[in-house]
Amino acid sequence: MAREPHGDGNALQTLLGQVPDRHHAATRADAPLSVNGRHPAPLHLWHPDYCGEIDMAISADGTWYHEGVPIKRPELWQLFAGILRRETDGDYYLVTPVEKCRVEVALHPLIITDIERIETGGGVELVATLNAGGVFPVSPDYPLKREAEAGGAAYIELPNGLSALCSRASWYRLVDLADDAHSVVSSGTRFFLS
Repeated sequence: MAREPHGDGNALQTLLGQVPDRHHAATRADAPLSVNGRHPAPLHLWHPDYCGEIDMAISADGTWYHEGVPIKRPELWQLFAGILRRETDGDYYLVTPVEKCRVEVALHPLIITDIERIETGGGVELVATLNAGGVFPVSPDYPLKREAEAGGAAYIELPNGLSALCSRASWYRLVDLADDAHSVVSSGTRFFLS
């Protein structure tokens, strides 16, 4: 049977209290922004023991739930998004330096709310804005792929095994940007939408 963090009955509050604030700031000052638009937590350095279930889930539309109730404060679930990772077992975990807890994810943990086409000196770049606040260029590092379970809508792969699915509006915008071959070019790479 899984135990709750520290056995105090308030697992979410305990986990939140372990999220470092400005911890490792010197080591990540030059790092790219994370999925929540803040400096990324050094998840690659954190390997705590599994501490049990906290009854947290992310629905297919990107809504975060705790004990079946939507988390209404965006600042809270966006903070959690910054410490979320997918591990080799295929499951998602909230990870702190001392504990990790499983999170159920219906489809993709994040949603692309907008896609913007930017002309750069070297060509064109598509930039995806995430519901958690992060901004990522569509590129070989963050490739665009299709999700069969979402009617073929696109998603991008992100750091820490995460991914973000296009919202309906961002998918339509991406399709509108496509050429006659049903593809888009970003960061010198062609991505096919069909």
